[in-house]
Amino acid sequence: MTLSSTLSAPLRIGNLTLDAPVVLAPMAGITNTAFRRLCREFGAGLYVCEMITSRALVERTTETMRLISHHESETPRSIQLYGVDPTTVREAVTMLVSEDRADHIDLNFGCPVPKVTRKGGGAALPWKHDLFRSIVTEAVKASGDIPVTVKMRKGIDKDHLTYLDAARFARDAGVSAISLHARTASEFYSGHSDWSAIATLKETIDDIPVLGNGDIWSAEDALEMTRQTGCDGVVVGRGCLGRPWLFGDLAAGFRGEETRFRPSLGQVIETFRRHAELLAEFFESEERGCRDIRKHVAWYFKGYPVGSDLRTRLATVETLEQLDALLATLDAAEPYPGGPAEGPRGRSGHPKRPVLPDGWLDSHLLAGADAAEIHEAELNTSGG
Repeated sequence: MTLSSTLSAPLRIGNLTLDAPVVLAPMAGITNTAFRRLCREFGAGLYVCEMITSRALVERTTETMRLISHHESETPRSIQLYGVDPTTVREAVTMLVSEDRADHIDLNFGCPVPKVTRKGGGAALPWKHDLFRSIVTEAVKASGDIPVTVKMRKGIDKDHLTYLDAARFARDAGVSAISLHARTASEFYSGHSDWSAIATLKETIDDIPVLGNGDIWSAEDALEMTRQTGCDGVVVGRGCLGRPWLFGDLAAGFRGEETRFRPSLGQVIETFRRHAELLAEFFESEERGCRDIRKHVAWYFKGYPVGSDLRTRLATVETLEQLDALLATLDAAEPYPGGPAEGPRGRSGHPKRPVLPDGWLDSHLLAGADAAEIHEAELNTSGG
Protein backbone atom coordinates (compact mmCIF):
# COMPACT_ATOMS: atom_id res chain seq x y z
CA MET A 1 0.00 0.00 0.00
CA THR A 2 1.41 3.38 -0.96
CA LEU A 3 1.18 6.48 1.20
CA SER A 4 -0.73 8.28 -1.56
CA SER A 5 -3.45 5.61 -1.58
CA THR A 6 -3.70 5.85 2.20
CA LEU A 7 -4.09 9.62 2.01
CA SER A 8 -6.88 9.49 -0.57
CA ALA A 9 -8.95 6.73 1.00
CA PRO A 10 -11.59 7.65 3.64
CA LEU A 11 -11.84 5.45 6.71
CA ARG A 12 -15.08 3.51 6.87
CA ILE A 13 -16.03 1.76 10.09
CA GLY A 14 -19.26 -0.07 9.47
CA ASN A 15 -21.76 2.54 8.35
CA LEU A 16 -19.57 5.42 9.51
CA THR A 17 -17.27 7.37 7.20
CA LEU A 18 -14.63 9.48 8.94
CA ASP A 19 -13.29 12.69 7.44
CA ALA A 20 -9.84 11.71 8.70
CA PRO A 21 -8.58 8.20 9.59
CA VAL A 22 -7.91 9.29 13.15
CA VAL A 23 -9.37 8.11 16.47
CA LEU A 24 -8.95 9.69 19.90
CA ALA A 25 -8.10 6.88 22.32
CA PRO A 26 -10.15 6.64 25.51
CA MET A 27 -8.15 7.95 28.47
CA ALA A 28 -9.42 7.87 32.04
CA GLY A 29 -10.03 11.32 33.43
CA ILE A 30 -9.10 12.94 30.11
CA THR A 31 -11.45 12.17 27.22
CA ASN A 32 -14.61 13.58 28.72
CA THR A 33 -17.02 15.73 26.73
CA ALA A 34 -14.97 18.87 27.40
CA PHE A 35 -11.75 17.50 25.92
CA ARG A 36 -13.51 15.77 23.03
CA ARG A 37 -15.25 18.99 22.05
CA LEU A 38 -11.95 20.87 22.19
CA CYS A 39 -10.16 18.33 20.00
CA ARG A 40 -13.05 18.33 17.54
CA GLU A 41 -12.81 22.12 17.21
CA PHE A 42 -9.30 21.66 15.79
CA GLY A 43 -9.66 18.57 13.63
CA ALA A 44 -11.68 15.63 12.37
CA GLY A 45 -11.99 11.96 13.22
CA LEU A 46 -13.66 9.76 15.82
CA TYR A 47 -13.54 10.89 19.44
CA VAL A 48 -14.11 8.14 22.00
CA CYS A 49 -15.33 8.76 25.54
CA GLU A 50 -13.69 7.48 28.71
CA MET A 51 -13.97 3.76 29.34
CA ILE A 52 -17.48 2.80 30.46
CA THR A 53 -17.94 -0.30 32.59
CA SER A 54 -20.79 -2.45 31.30
CA ARG A 55 -21.98 -3.35 34.77
CA ALA A 56 -22.10 0.28 35.88
CA LEU A 57 -23.95 1.17 32.70
CA VAL A 58 -26.58 -1.52 33.21
CA GLU A 59 -26.95 -0.36 36.81
CA ARG A 60 -27.22 3.25 35.56
CA THR A 61 -24.82 4.68 38.13
CA THR A 62 -24.90 8.47 38.27
CA GLU A 63 -21.28 8.92 37.22
CA THR A 64 -21.58 6.49 34.32
CA MET A 65 -24.71 8.15 32.96
CA ARG A 66 -22.89 11.49 33.08
CA LEU A 67 -19.83 10.08 31.32
CA ILE A 68 -21.84 8.70 28.39
CA SER A 69 -23.49 12.07 27.77
CA HIS A 70 -22.52 13.82 24.56
CA HIS A 71 -22.81 17.47 23.62
CA GLU A 72 -25.17 18.14 20.74
CA SER A 73 -22.16 19.07 18.58
CA GLU A 74 -20.63 15.61 18.96
CA THR A 75 -21.28 13.32 16.04
CA PRO A 76 -20.65 10.48 15.64
CA ARG A 77 -21.01 9.56 19.31
CA SER A 78 -18.47 6.96 20.36
CA ILE A 79 -18.50 4.93 23.58
CA GLN A 80 -15.95 2.41 24.79
CA LEU A 81 -17.23 -0.46 26.93
CA TYR A 82 -15.27 -2.61 29.35
CA GLY A 83 -16.79 -5.89 30.47
CA VAL A 84 -15.90 -9.47 31.35
CA ASP A 85 -19.35 -11.05 31.35
CA PRO A 86 -21.00 -11.71 27.97
CA THR A 87 -24.52 -11.26 29.34
CA THR A 88 -23.75 -7.93 31.00
CA VAL A 89 -21.96 -6.67 27.89
CA ARG A 90 -24.95 -7.66 25.77
CA GLU A 91 -27.31 -5.83 28.12
CA ALA A 92 -25.10 -2.74 28.05
CA VAL A 93 -24.96 -2.68 24.26
CA THR A 94 -28.70 -3.26 24.04
CA MET A 95 -29.27 -0.27 26.32
CA LEU A 96 -27.03 2.02 24.28
CA VAL A 97 -28.71 1.01 21.03
CA SER A 98 -32.33 1.00 22.20
CA GLU A 99 -31.97 4.40 23.88
CA ASP A 100 -30.03 5.91 20.95
CA ARG A 101 -27.00 6.84 23.03
CA ALA A 102 -24.18 5.85 20.64
CA ASP A 103 -23.23 5.69 16.96
CA HIS A 104 -20.17 3.52 17.59
CA ILE A 105 -19.20 1.08 20.34
CA ASP A 106 -15.64 0.01 21.08
CA LEU A 107 -14.77 -2.95 23.32
CA ASN A 108 -11.77 -2.58 25.62
CA PHE A 109 -9.41 -5.55 25.81
CA GLY A 110 -6.23 -3.56 26.31
CA CYS A 111 -6.17 -2.26 29.88
CA PRO A 112 -2.83 -3.25 31.51
CA VAL A 113 -3.61 -1.95 35.02
CA PRO A 114 -2.86 -4.62 37.67
CA LYS A 115 -6.19 -4.15 39.49
CA VAL A 116 -7.87 -5.26 36.25
CA THR A 117 -5.51 -7.96 34.98
CA ARG A 118 -5.15 -9.67 38.38
CA LYS A 119 -8.78 -10.73 38.02
CA GLY A 120 -8.40 -11.69 34.37
CA GLY A 121 -9.83 -8.55 32.81
CA GLY A 122 -8.41 -6.07 30.31
CA ALA A 123 -5.35 -7.20 28.38
CA ALA A 124 -5.42 -10.56 30.19
CA LEU A 125 -8.86 -11.55 28.93
CA PRO A 126 -8.09 -12.43 25.25
CA TRP A 127 -5.96 -15.33 26.55
CA LYS A 128 -9.27 -17.07 27.31
CA HIS A 129 -10.44 -17.70 23.76
CA ASP A 130 -13.93 -18.89 24.61
CA LEU A 131 -14.69 -15.94 26.87
CA PHE A 132 -13.30 -13.39 24.42
CA ARG A 133 -15.31 -14.82 21.52
CA SER A 134 -18.47 -14.92 23.59
CA ILE A 135 -18.20 -11.29 24.71
CA VAL A 136 -17.51 -9.97 21.22
CA THR A 137 -20.21 -12.13 19.64
CA GLU A 138 -22.86 -11.02 22.13
CA ALA A 139 -21.91 -7.35 21.64
CA VAL A 140 -22.13 -7.56 17.86
CA LYS A 141 -25.46 -9.40 17.96
CA ALA A 142 -26.95 -6.74 20.23
CA SER A 143 -25.57 -3.77 18.30
CA GLY A 144 -27.89 -3.86 15.29
CA ASP A 145 -26.62 -1.32 12.75
CA ILE A 146 -24.23 0.29 15.24
CA PRO A 147 -20.62 -0.67 14.37
CA VAL A 148 -18.68 -2.49 17.07
CA THR A 149 -14.89 -2.39 17.17
CA VAL A 150 -12.25 -3.98 19.39
CA LYS A 151 -9.17 -2.39 20.93
CA MET A 152 -6.46 -4.69 22.25
CA ARG A 153 -2.76 -5.05 23.04
CA LYS A 154 -0.27 -7.51 21.58
CA GLY A 155 -0.76 -9.78 24.54
CA ILE A 156 0.21 -10.36 28.14
CA ASP A 157 3.96 -10.47 27.56
CA LYS A 158 6.33 -11.46 24.76
CA ASP A 159 5.80 -15.16 25.51
CA HIS A 160 2.02 -14.93 25.63
CA LEU A 161 0.84 -12.96 22.61
CA THR A 162 -2.88 -12.91 21.91
CA TYR A 163 -3.53 -10.30 19.25
CA LEU A 164 -3.59 -12.46 16.10
CA ASP A 165 -5.94 -15.12 17.50
CA ALA A 166 -8.13 -12.46 19.08
CA ALA A 167 -8.26 -10.48 15.83
CA ARG A 168 -9.42 -13.54 13.91
CA PHE A 169 -12.10 -14.27 16.50
CA ALA A 170 -13.27 -10.65 16.46
CA ARG A 171 -13.34 -10.48 12.67
CA ASP A 172 -15.34 -13.72 12.47
CA ALA A 173 -17.78 -12.38 15.09
CA GLY A 174 -18.53 -9.41 12.84
CA VAL A 175 -16.65 -6.44 14.29
CA SER A 176 -16.18 -3.46 11.98
CA ALA A 177 -12.53 -2.66 12.83
CA ILE A 178 -9.68 -3.67 15.11
CA SER A 179 -7.26 -1.35 16.91
CA LEU A 180 -3.91 -2.55 18.17
CA HIS A 181 -1.81 -0.84 20.80
CA ALA A 182 1.45 -2.45 19.81
CA ARG A 183 2.73 -3.13 23.31
CA THR A 184 2.09 -6.01 25.69
CA ALA A 185 0.49 -5.58 29.08
CA SER A 186 3.88 -6.18 30.71
CA GLU A 187 5.37 -3.24 28.79
CA PHE A 188 2.65 -0.89 30.04
CA TYR A 189 3.61 2.35 28.20
CA SER A 190 7.39 1.87 28.35
CA GLY A 191 9.87 1.48 25.53
CA HIS A 192 8.79 1.78 21.93
CA SER A 193 5.59 0.62 20.32
CA ASP A 194 6.21 -2.38 18.06
CA TRP A 195 4.81 -1.12 14.77
CA SER A 196 5.87 -4.36 13.05
CA ALA A 197 3.05 -6.08 14.98
CA ILE A 198 0.57 -3.68 13.40
CA ALA A 199 1.92 -4.63 9.98
CA THR A 200 1.57 -8.33 10.82
CA LEU A 201 -2.00 -7.78 11.97
CA LYS A 202 -2.85 -5.93 8.78
CA GLU A 203 -1.39 -8.76 6.71
CA THR A 204 -3.47 -11.24 8.73
CA ILE A 205 -6.73 -9.26 8.76
CA ASP A 206 -7.24 -7.62 5.39
CA ASP A 207 -11.03 -7.49 5.08
CA ILE A 208 -11.81 -4.94 7.82
CA PRO A 209 -9.89 -1.82 8.89
CA VAL A 210 -6.89 -2.21 11.16
CA LEU A 211 -5.91 0.84 13.23
CA GLY A 212 -2.50 1.36 14.79
CA ASN A 213 -1.85 2.82 18.24
CA GLY A 214 1.34 3.72 20.04
CA ASP A 215 3.99 6.47 19.89
CA ILE A 216 2.14 8.90 17.64
CA TRP A 217 3.38 12.27 18.82
CA SER A 218 2.95 14.19 15.54
CA ALA A 219 1.27 14.05 12.15
CA GLU A 220 4.55 12.84 10.73
CA ASP A 221 4.51 9.89 13.12
CA ALA A 222 1.00 8.97 11.99
CA LEU A 223 1.94 9.13 8.32
CA GLU A 224 5.05 7.06 8.98
CA MET A 225 3.02 4.44 10.82
CA THR A 226 0.65 4.07 7.87
CA ARG A 227 3.62 3.88 5.51
CA GLN A 228 5.42 1.23 7.51
CA THR A 229 2.44 -0.92 8.45
CA GLY A 230 -0.24 -0.38 5.82
CA CYS A 231 -2.78 0.26 8.61
CA ASP A 232 -6.01 1.99 7.69
CA GLY A 233 -5.92 4.63 10.40
CA VAL A 234 -4.35 5.66 13.68
CA VAL A 235 -5.44 5.86 17.30
CA VAL A 236 -3.91 8.70 19.31
CA GLY A 237 -3.68 8.77 23.09
CA ARG A 238 -0.92 10.45 25.09
CA GLY A 239 0.31 12.42 22.07
CA CYS A 240 -2.61 14.84 22.30
CA LEU A 241 -2.28 15.61 26.02
CA GLY A 242 -2.09 19.38 26.23
CA ARG A 243 -2.17 19.50 22.42
CA PRO A 244 -5.77 19.20 21.15
CA TRP A 245 -4.57 20.94 17.98
CA LEU A 246 -2.74 17.73 17.07
CA PHE A 247 -5.99 16.56 15.47
CA GLY A 248 -5.82 19.51 13.08
CA ASP A 249 -2.27 18.52 12.17
CA LEU A 250 -3.34 14.91 11.65
CA ALA A 251 -6.26 15.86 9.42
CA ALA A 252 -3.98 18.12 7.37
CA GLY A 253 -1.30 15.45 7.14
CA PHE A 254 -3.73 12.83 5.85
CA ARG A 255 -4.97 15.34 3.27
CA GLY A 256 -1.40 15.61 2.06
CA GLU A 257 -0.95 19.14 3.38
CA GLU A 258 2.20 20.36 5.10
CA THR A 259 0.50 23.00 7.27
CA ARG A 260 1.02 22.38 10.99
CA PHE A 261 -0.26 24.26 14.04
CA ARG A 262 2.65 25.87 15.85
CA PRO A 263 0.99 27.87 18.63
CA SER A 264 2.41 30.92 20.30
CA LEU A 265 2.12 31.06 24.06
CA GLY A 266 -0.92 33.28 23.59
CA GLN A 267 -2.68 30.60 21.55
CA VAL A 268 -1.83 27.98 24.16
CA ILE A 269 -3.25 30.26 26.87
CA GLU A 270 -6.45 30.72 24.88
CA THR A 271 -6.87 26.96 24.36
CA PHE A 272 -6.05 26.15 27.97
CA ARG A 273 -8.63 28.70 29.15
CA ARG A 274 -11.21 27.27 26.73
CA HIS A 275 -10.54 23.79 28.12
CA ALA A 276 -11.11 25.01 31.69
CA GLU A 277 -14.36 26.67 30.67
CA LEU A 278 -15.62 23.49 28.96
CA LEU A 279 -14.69 21.43 32.02
CA ALA A 280 -16.69 23.77 34.27
CA GLU A 281 -19.64 23.32 31.93
CA PHE A 282 -19.23 19.54 31.83
CA PHE A 283 -19.01 19.16 35.61
CA GLU A 284 -21.65 21.86 36.14
CA SER A 285 -19.25 23.28 38.68
CA GLU A 286 -16.60 25.96 38.20
CA GLU A 287 -14.68 24.69 41.21
CA ARG A 288 -14.62 21.10 39.96
CA GLY A 289 -13.69 22.23 36.45
CA CYS A 290 -10.77 24.23 37.83
CA ARG A 291 -9.62 21.28 39.90
CA ASP A 292 -9.68 19.08 36.83
CA ILE A 293 -7.73 21.49 34.59
CA ARG A 294 -4.85 21.41 37.06
CA LYS A 295 -3.53 18.08 35.76
CA HIS A 296 -3.27 19.53 32.26
CA VAL A 297 -0.92 22.41 33.21
CA ALA A 298 2.39 20.62 32.58
CA TRP A 299 1.16 19.16 29.27
CA TYR A 300 -0.08 22.45 27.80
CA PHE A 301 2.95 24.52 28.79
CA LYS A 302 5.62 21.91 28.00
CA GLY A 303 8.57 23.76 26.46
CA TYR A 304 7.17 27.26 26.98
CA PRO A 305 8.76 29.86 29.29
CA VAL A 306 6.41 29.37 32.22
CA GLY A 307 8.26 29.29 35.53
CA SER A 308 7.86 26.56 38.12
CA ASP A 309 6.28 28.93 40.63
CA LEU A 310 3.58 29.99 38.18
CA ARG A 311 3.00 26.38 37.11
CA THR A 312 2.49 25.47 40.77
CA ARG A 313 0.01 28.31 41.23
CA LEU A 314 -1.86 27.33 38.08
CA ALA A 315 -2.10 23.82 39.48
CA THR A 316 -3.92 25.10 42.58
CA VAL A 317 -6.54 27.42 41.05
CA GLU A 318 -10.08 27.23 42.36
CA THR A 319 -11.92 29.72 40.13
CA LEU A 320 -11.78 30.90 36.53
CA GLU A 321 -11.12 34.40 37.84
CA GLN A 322 -7.98 33.19 39.60
CA LEU A 323 -6.98 31.34 36.45
CA ASP A 324 -7.42 34.45 34.31
CA ALA A 325 -5.33 36.55 36.69
CA LEU A 326 -2.44 34.08 36.53
CA LEU A 327 -2.61 33.65 32.76
CA ALA A 328 -2.55 37.44 32.36
CA THR A 329 0.98 37.52 33.81
CA LEU A 330 2.35 35.51 30.87
CA ASP A 331 3.82 37.03 27.72
CA ALA A 332 1.31 35.96 25.06
CA ALA A 333 3.73 37.05 22.31
CA GLU A 334 6.22 34.29 23.13
CA PRO A 335 6.62 32.22 19.95
CA TYR A 336 6.30 28.50 19.54
CA PRO A 337 9.45 26.96 21.13
CA GLY A 338 9.89 24.13 18.64
CA GLY A 339 11.35 20.81 19.78
CA PRO A 340 10.95 21.34 23.55
CA ALA A 341 7.16 21.49 23.07
CA GLU A 342 7.05 18.30 21.01
CA GLY A 343 7.66 14.62 21.66
CA PRO A 344 6.44 12.19 24.29
CA ARG A 345 4.20 13.28 27.12
CA GLY A 346 2.37 11.47 29.87
CA ARG A 347 3.79 8.76 32.08
CA SER A 348 5.54 5.88 30.34
CA GLY A 349 6.22 3.73 33.40
CA HIS A 350 8.48 0.70 33.40
CA PRO A 351 8.08 -2.89 32.23
CA LYS A 352 6.57 -5.03 34.93
CA ARG A 353 5.51 -8.59 35.40
CA PRO A 354 1.78 -8.87 34.65
CA VAL A 355 -0.42 -9.63 37.63
CA LEU A 356 -2.74 -12.50 36.71
CA PRO A 357 -5.04 -14.97 38.49
CA ASP A 358 -3.28 -18.15 39.63
CA GLY A 359 -3.07 -20.64 36.78
CA TRP A 360 -4.50 -18.19 34.25
CA LEU A 361 -1.97 -19.15 31.58
CA ASP A 362 -2.48 -22.91 31.97
CA SER A 363 -5.28 -23.04 29.42
CA HIS A 364 -6.99 -20.93 26.77
CA LEU A 365 -10.35 -22.08 28.16
CA LEU A 366 -12.10 -20.52 31.13
CA ALA A 367 -12.10 -23.03 34.00
CA GLY A 368 -14.23 -22.95 37.15
CA ALA A 369 -11.68 -21.17 39.34
CA ASP A 370 -10.94 -18.72 36.55
CA ALA A 371 -14.64 -17.99 36.17
CA ALA A 372 -14.83 -16.97 39.82
CA GLU A 373 -11.86 -14.62 39.37
CA ILE A 374 -13.23 -13.07 36.20
CA HIS A 375 -16.54 -12.31 37.91
CA GLU A 376 -14.63 -10.09 40.35
CA ALA A 377 -13.10 -8.22 37.40
CA GLU A 378 -16.53 -6.93 36.42
CA LEU A 379 -15.97 -3.42 37.72
CA ASN A 380 -18.88 -1.24 38.71
CA THR A 381 -17.16 2.10 38.17
CA SER A 382 -16.56 3.81 34.85
CA GLY A 383 -13.72 6.03 33.67
CA GLY A 384 -10.86 3.60 34.30
